[in-house]
Amino acid sequence: MLKKIAVQDLRLGMYIQSFAGSWLDHPFWRSRFLLEDPADLHRVRGSAVREVWIDVSKGADVVVSSVAVAQVESVDQMEEVLRYDRAVERSLTTRTTEAELKRAAAICHSARGAITAMFSDARMGKAIDKEVARQVAEDIADSVTRNGSALVSLARLKTADDYTYMHSVAVCALMVALARQLGLRDDEARAAGFAGLLHDLGKMDVPLEVLNKPGRLTDEEFARVRHHPVSGHERLRAAGVAHEQALDVCLHHHEKLDGTGYPHRLSGNQISLMARMGAVCDVYDAITSNRPYKAGWDPAESLARMAQWTNSHLDQRVFQAFVRSLGIYPIGSLVLLSNGKLAVVVEQSKGPMLKPIVKTVFSVNSYERVVPELIDLSSPACRHTIVKREDPAKWQISGLDELWAGPLVS
Repeated sequence: MLKKIAVQDLRLGMYIQSFAGSWLDHPFWRSRFLLEDPADLHRVRGSAVREVWIDVSKGADVVVSSVAVAQVESVDQMEEVLRYDRAVERSLTTRTTEAELKRAAAICHSARGAITAMFSDARMGKAIDKEVARQVAEDIADSVTRNGSALVSLARLKTADDYTYMHSVAVCALMVALARQLGLRDDEARAAGFAGLLHDLGKMDVPLEVLNKPGRLTDEEFARVRHHPVSGHERLRAAGVAHEQALDVCLHHHEKLDGTGYPHRLSGNQISLMARMGAVCDVYDAITSNRPYKAGWDPAESLARMAQWTNSHLDQRVFQAFVRSLGIYPIGSLVLLSNGKLAVVVEQSKGPMLKPIVKTVFSVNSYERVVPELIDLSSPACRHTIVKREDPAKWQISGLDELWAGPLVS
């Protein structure tokens, strides 16, 4: 039996049959599943969807809380019950996020080792092990499914020395998160992750001194770099990878909508959706990462700059979905609050994207560090807002990443 209920009435144990409204409004690529994870409940309530259909024959039904019936006799008591309910939900979500950060850190560590070995073999002319790559992509996809931001955020914390390897891990995670936001099927989301993991394999045929060169490339060096999509495509075929989406992303993630990309100067609809997704994810991770020849940009600043490249280089619809998957102020962004304090975004809230959860770090009024305070900007009781994003390099504040990732950054 199907019932249409408001999202605030959703509880763990219910079976979601479908979401009322546009598929672009909800954060899942699937629409039929048993609601078991507190993080999934958090994401549904934080989405633009206001009603869902549940199947009570496959999961829990709507019930009136016995505690509420027995004890709520006034408006004040009702508000107290609601506050308790929100506190419990917040506690569950926080524990889920912290647990996934630890799991994501372990996945990042093992994935780095696997990709390093795989790419080293490629540099020596050996064929890659596609099954190892598939397992790494599956582990990453599972992590992103459990928590959409944990591994995506951690993968950004790469050093200049391991950029080549961790870039593949990061793009894999970003592709899965983006596929979910676009409403792609489960198998398509995992295919996107596999494609993202292998998209830059051809760079193993580019000399390291060229990849890491701090100055301007010569015409010959640039030609070698521009050949890496073709080289990677050939390597994947040689390894027996028959996955058309992975082959397509590898070959065409540097194509641009206006036809100025490479290697085939495709334009407009000649570029597949998956290749457009690969382009957005590849660019974002590249410009937010520290490289041997440049420091990475702040996440929020990077999104602002990428917005200027839509319709010429990047697909606007894909980019907008990408922003929704990360948040307008991605985790790790430094922002100035209306109370005169600098804060780091530590988590996306279930409210508007402009109101994430932040942790204060510095007072611009007294010009000194402050005791970190966690603030949910989406809380009805919160009167603070984000005034603007800030450049971390300008303030030279140490330990910003530790505020949201804790000891996992070491």
